Amino acid sequence: MRCVGPEDNTYAEAVAVLMAQEARIDVELTWNQAEEKSSAEKVAEFAKNLPAGPWFGTPTGVARAGDRQPEHTWPLRSARPYRREVAVGEAAVYLADGHDELERPFIFADGFNYGPSDLPGLFAHFNAPYPGSEVGFFDHLLAAGIDVILVGFDQRHTYIQANAGVVISAINEAIQRRRGDAQLIVGGVSMGGMITRYALAEMEKQNQDHQTATYLSWDTPHNGAWIPLVLQQMAYFFESLPTEPGKVKKAELIRSPAAQQLLYAWIPDAKYEGPVATSSELRTQFLSELRELGQFPKRPRKLGVANGTGNGTGRDLPPGAEAFKYQVPLVVYAQANFQPDGGERKPIGEMRAVGQVRRGFTSYVPGLDGTPGGTLDSFGEIAKELGTDIPETYKFSCFVPSVSAVALDYDPAKWDVDPYENVEADGEKSALDEFKCDSENTMHSQVTKPLVDWIVERIVH
Repeated sequence: MRCVGPEDNTYAEAVAVLMAQEARIDVELTWNQAEEKSSAEKVAEFAKNLPAGPWFGTPTGVARAGDRQPEHTWPLRSARPYRREVAVGEAAVYLADGHDELERPFIFADGFNYGPSDLPGLFAHFNAPYPGSEVGFFDHLLAAGIDVILVGFDQRHTYIQANAGVVISAINEAIQRRRGDAQLIVGGVSMGGMITRYALAEMEKQNQDHQTATYLSWDTPHNGAWIPLVLQQMAYFFESLPTEPGKVKKAELIRSPAAQQLLYAWIPDAKYEGPVATSSELRTQFLSELRELGQFPKRPRKLGVANGTGNGTGRDLPPGAEAFKYQVPLVVYAQANFQPDGGERKPIGEMRAVGQVRRGFTSYVPGLDGTPGGTLDSFGEIAKELGTDIPETYKFSCFVPSVSAVALDYDPAKWDVDPYENVEADGEKSALDEFKCDSENTMHSQVTKPLVDWIVERIVH
């Protein structure tokens, strides 16, 4: 854990030196033929028993009996293709108390995950009572006369630009169906904030009137998200082990277009060596398109909340320290370290199975696991799937650094920023008009009283 202040010039200088180098990953591969022959059948049995499904999904809610039901659902279809893909989705419309028609629309888009959106689950997540309140976030808005329109996508893991077309269709539908002329509120959680940011900016570029007065992002990785590189390696490594066909692969989400566009550091496979911040053409292209659109929409007031702290206080995850280790002798071995903070050729972990031995090393990559930000239980979830122990405090690591969630002014490819910066001390460095950070580093997209109170104060009245 570290809390920084204005006196931390030495650290800032070290960050500048670090970021002048190219962040990269290297892999050391070796082969043990004797171990390969003796362990192949046992490894296949091990792989077959691994839980199915992709790793690194973000939190979702579970719909409950008695949950409020939407008054309307709208099928949505993008009016234009992106890379020959025409995205589709759906909107769930919850009319405010006392409304029999749409009057004050709040469009809120789903975020980063694999497969189709679960809109009842999204509603349940954001409308569950939270500490300090007996009602949920959406119920606050509905009681105040704001109609909630949740936008989901048939493929959450596809291109951000493709799903932005779905949001544009939702905006146009809301304008057409709205009674009166109340301006819209448009935003989203996680990547949903990026999708709506892009959609509004695109509409302005095309001289389309989005009639939106307020843009709101909830723990959105405006400058990139972080999934530890060693865990990305493990996803590719374990899905490559011999197993039964038909399962959704471990790295299916991490290799998706959405992940490539969203993550600051990304690798295409477990053997990859080279730069990690510019390894995907899709992210490079996405950042270029955002620049062409002016980065953010110009007309709306831009608000954002972060699940991480804003005072520079992170979590106590020692850079380079071992997070967990799993071993079945002569079958499989997996060891993951927290990301080292810079340096050259620093070890991040090791994987062994069927005679394959892979050791990962990074250079000039910042140690983001313990930095202030909204968290995911990435280390904990993978340790659980492998069936190994991990200290409770090591399960959750940073997913959306606070400096990214508040859209601090820095290069999203070079990451020439101190991730422990006290962002609350100088709001002028943010591209947002106003932002609010949580009082502690909470789980990505978690609903908390400080964030809800701040949002309600700004959009209800």
